Parts: sequence; C-alpha cells; structure tokens
Amino acid sequence: MKKILAIAAVAALSAGVSAYAANPFSDVTPSDWAYQAVVDLSDQGVVEGYPDGTFKGERNITRYEMAQIIARMLAKEDQLNAEQRATLDKLAGEYADELANLGVRVSNLEKKVGNIYWSGDARMRYQNKATDDDSWNGRMRINVKGQVNDSTYVQGRLNATMDFKESKDDSDVQFDQLFANHDFGSVATVRLGRIPVAFGDQGGWLYGDSYGDSYGVDGAEAAFHLGEKADVTAGYGRFNTSDYDKGVEDQDAFYARGAADLNVAKLGVDYIKFTGDKKANTAAGYELMGANLTIPVQDFRVFGEYWKNTTYENGNDTAWNAGIGYGKLNLKKPGSFAIDVAYNDVDEGVYFGGTGLQTDALKYLTKHDATNVTFWNAMADVTLQKNVFLHGEYAFDVSADNADMNDKDAWTVSLNYKF
Repeated sequence: MKKILAIAAVAALSAGVSAYAANPFSDVTPSDWAYQAVVDLSDQGVVEGYPDGTFKGERNITRYEMAQIIARMLAKEDQLNAEQRATLDKLAGEYADELANLGVRVSNLEKKVGNIYWSGDARMRYQNKATDDDSWNGRMRINVKGQVNDSTYVQGRLNATMDFKESKDDSDVQFDQLFANHDFGSVATVRLGRIPVAFGDQGGWLYGDSYGDSYGVDGAEAAFHLGEKADVTAGYGRFNTSDYDKGVEDQDAFYARGAADLNVAKLGVDYIKFTGDKKANTAAGYELMGANLTIPVQDFRVFGEYWKNTTYENGNDTAWNAGIGYGKLNLKKPGSFAIDVAYNDVDEGVYFGGTGLQTDALKYLTKHDATNVTFWNAMADVTLQKNVFLHGEYAFDVSADNADMNDKDAWTVSLNYKF
C-alpha cells in the first residue's frame, strides 16, 4: 500500500482536525488530495517525516511504519468514538506482532485504569514425569504495568502456584518479575530489576519462561535496535532458577545475544559467562556459546541450534537440536494451532537448569547424574476459543547415559486462559 493511502485511511480515525496546523513537509502541497490528512496527523504527532523534511507519500509503507502509526493512535484512543475504536482494534489485531516488537501491548488481553495496565494468565496442568511422581497443579499470574511516561514504565508479575494432588498446603505466591523499562527512542531499551529472559529455540529449553516456571535474571539489560530487523542485547545479573540444588546460586553472569531477520531465515547467536571458580553441580565458571537458525517455508519452519561450553573439562560439553514446525497459534482465532517436533542431544556441561520445557527429561542431568540425554520433544498448542488454548508436550525415546535410574518418556497437557 502506498504511504499516502495508508495515511488517508488513518486520518478517518483522527480525533480532531486543526485548520491552523502548519505543513512540515516540503513535498506535500495544498493541491495534493491528502494534504489535510497528512498535515493534521503530523500536527497530532501521529505521523513523522524524514530528516530531510520530506514525507515521501508515494513510497510503499512497511508494516513496521504502519504499526508505529497505529501505536500513536492507540495512545489517543480515549479521544475516539466507539466506531473509531472498533476500527483501531481491528488494525491493532492485524499488526499485533509488529506492535509487540515495538513494546506496545494491544488487544483486549490488557486492561487499563489510568496509567496502570494489567493482564494475566491461568493454567491447570497434568504432568506425567520421567524423573519424579506425576503432578496435577495450577498456576495464576497477574501482570501489572505502570506507565511513568512515554519512554518509561515499571512492570511486575505476581505468580501463584498450587498442587492439586498433594493434601498438604504447598501453595506459593511470589513476585517473579519486577523491572523498570526505559526506551531511548527507537535506538535502545534498558531494563533493570528481575528481568524475563529465555535461551533455547524450542520453548526456552536451555533456560526460559516460555512455558515453564523459571523467573529470569536479577540484574540489568540493554538492547540496541539495529534497524527494523536486527537487535543486540547485553546483560549482567544472576539467573535465579536452576534444577541443580545450587546450580546458579550466588553466581553472577554476563550474557549477550544477537538476532537478525534475514527474510529467508532468522539467525541468532548467544553468549553466557558465569563468574566464580568452578564447583561441582554448579554453573560457576561456565562459558557457553550458542547459535540458532530458523528457516520459514510458507506455514512450515525448520529450526536448529548448537551450544558449546568452552570451559568444561570432562568432554560432555555440547548440545544441539534440530526440528520442524507447522502453523501459528492465534488466541483470537479458535482452531488455530502450532506444532513443533525436535530431536535434542544435551551434555551435562551445557545444561545449568531452569528449562522452559514442561517435560522433565533434562532433569536426568541435574538430579540423576546423567552425562548426556537424548530425546525427541513434540510440542503442540491449539486455540479452543478466544484467549483459551490447550498446550501439550511429549518427550519420547528418552535415553540418559549413566543415570542412576531407568530412563522413560514424559508428557504433559495443560488448559490455559489469558486475560
């Protein structure tokens, strides 16, 4: 779509028109058919031009540029009428992924009271475990976001868990995220506090919060945005969850990562360096390097990842996986689904605990002294109705070398609701 047509369409959502707005663009003249729309939206701060003072209305608009315009309109939604809000909601849904990349929360999953936003999710889950007794548990998480100004917000997450199977009261409530976020325009983002972070291409298998129960890093993080399709992130802090009894306890770490969308493929690189002297059953002194690649082919995707611990001395120092996926989950569209299947080969020297997978095959490394674990992991999600989805995982053909117990498969299924 030409940029000038998109602006004309957005102008219909404008809350007001200023007859005295000045024209800031040298290539937009009063004789142009969309002159008033461009000038009005510029005056309201909804559209911006180029540093040379031009608008370039005949150029095709990118989805990222359109998302920026929608984001600015969302900030003015209180000034719109019901019909305009409905149209804006449809646009926000269409550009939800791009808006998410801009840090803009959209859709009716997020509620607003003044400058306070809240959202959350609830889960009921059954786990048939490989290394422990089966489990029937529940979880509810509440996200609270306070908007300080256009560039800064503070966000926290309250996490409540419970065990439906055990008769004893082992429920737990805690703040598992609490951080301040500041954007330096579109150039960089800085976070400070308990920050969500994930490593591993399928469900954050190495460390993550995609589906599991790890709580990120306590520290500081800076992300630098290199255009629309590349980012570099660096952070320092303490990973606060591990399957080892003392795996990441009292161990600070530096991490860095890069991600680039090459159109035909998505490439990522990761680096983690734990401080301290090497100790048994801990991540102290570990230096991990990883790379991952995802190639989309229409509705399919092929992905793979490789990790190496450069400081591990016992030989079991690598991990890799390769898999294929199909589909994309859309919580607004009942019947939408996503499926991924991957083969995993993980040595003890790479895994430091805190997996995002809900199956527990990797605990053979941390709890049962295995030196290597191989397994297939299948993962599926399907939207049952708006904001309600079913999640399942199955770890099969599990093989754990030198483990102190027999290896077996594991599976889990959960019902999830986002609000």
